[in-house]
Amino acid sequence: MIRRMSTTSDPAHRTEAPRTAAEVNEDIRALWTRAGGRLSTEQRREYQRLVMEWSEARQRPPARGPRPATLPRPTRAAPAATAAPTGSEPHAA
Repeated sequence: MIRRMSTTSDPAHRTEAPRTAAEVNEDIRALWTRAGGRLSTEQRREYQRLVMEWSEARQRPPARGPRPATLPRPTRAAPAATAAPTGSEPHAA
């Protein structure tokens, strides 16, 4: 299934957000399915363009969605002061 198909062969001239490698891979698979396993000259050019786009997408860090609202952190009580040993406690072995 093709979700978004570029109207230009140059990904640098796109106005929409770059596609993920998974999205491009989906287009590659669809191209092969439509072609029945044999690419015409035009389909081969499209395949090469898609492979380049896929390669670039693989090199980008994964896109992050909007950050969730942060909740205030609970305050921690100050640690209890430790008493100095009085000498009557047993020693740990």
